[in-house]
Amino acid sequence: MIVQVKNGPLDFQPREPFHPLFGAMPKTPLMMEFQLTQEYLGQATHLVYEAPLMTEVLDADTYANGAGSTVTKVVNGSLGKFDLNGMAGVANIGDDRNWTGHPFAQANWYAYGRLAWNPSQNTDRIAEDWIKMSWNTDSQFVAKTKQMMMDSRKVLVQYMTPLGLHHIMGDGHHYGPSPWSDRLGRADWNPVYYHRADSAGIGFDRSSKGSNALEQWAPEIRKIYEDPKTCPEEYLLWFHHVAWNFKMKSGKTLWEELCANYYAGVEAVRKTQRVWNKQKGLVDEERFEQVRQLLLVQEQEAIWWRNACLLYFGTFSKMPLPAGYEAPDHDLKYYQSLKFPFAPGNGGSN
Repeated sequence: MIVQVKNGPLDFQPREPFHPLFGAMPKTPLMMEFQLTQEYLGQATHLVYEAPLMTEVLDADTYANGAGSTVTKVVNGSLGKFDLNGMAGVANIGDDRNWTGHPFAQANWYAYGRLAWNPSQNTDRIAEDWIKMSWNTDSQFVAKTKQMMMDSRKVLVQYMTPLGLHHIMGDGHHYGPSPWSDRLGRADWNPVYYHRADSAGIGFDRSSKGSNALEQWAPEIRKIYEDPKTCPEEYLLWFHHVAWNFKMKSGKTLWEELCANYYAGVEAVRKTQRVWNKQKGLVDEERFEQVRQLLLVQEQEAIWWRNACLLYFGTFSKMPLPAGYEAPDHDLKYYQSLKFPFAPGNGGSN
């Protein structure tokens, strides 16, 4: 028997800590489950190279048998001395002519195969190999395209779920933002359950002062994440409910840092557009144009995410956008009124 475990405790979020089961079941063979299809990462519209997400989990130390007990050593069987091991990927191939919809989504299938064979491989090298086989071997093209790919997951986290926010996507289709959603039958199916925004702050307290879900990880990990002041900021709101005026490492308040991330994500997508537009002539016209148009869609949807989330969270923080940021082009009611009755997995709902 082998138990298949998702990479994180929830459901393939853009960023979340490694699943605590990887460090809690030393007598049972465990295998990894990644999601190649971008259910929560812009689906077939957004350019997101998932290999950094995968290695972030595989390289994480579970401390199951002291320091160095990485998730990789758990799933390859070496830590528990198991012969049975494996890695699964929820496929991202469909009936599109190119199989994956977005041409760059093919890289996630390729990276998964490479990492399943050897989890210690460098994600930068995997991206470079894929680009050379799939696009062009021109050194300038490879360097610029590889940087686009390596930055892409971080960029998506910034304009979707920065600082540890999670599961604030539209219910049913899981595509666009819907942090206000609170209509499903179970509390933990609703986005409001996960961000818990109120006048005091935002975030899910999983420390010993809250749900104590942190107890499921090793003491060495709990020591780091238990205190908001030592918790890595990329997981801050995953483990803590934090005051809007909490001082971040940058010197900004939490609200200011949240705004900075959302706006930086949009600007990064615009930078990606500029880089890709300069690649014209180095790849075939059909794929160049498809990626160019998808990046235009991604920019508009990054703006949608940014505006909808900040307008909504601003109703709790009661703080204005910092000076110098472009104003949202619609009000909150507009974003809350959007309906998607024909989105796959939607069942005719919002």
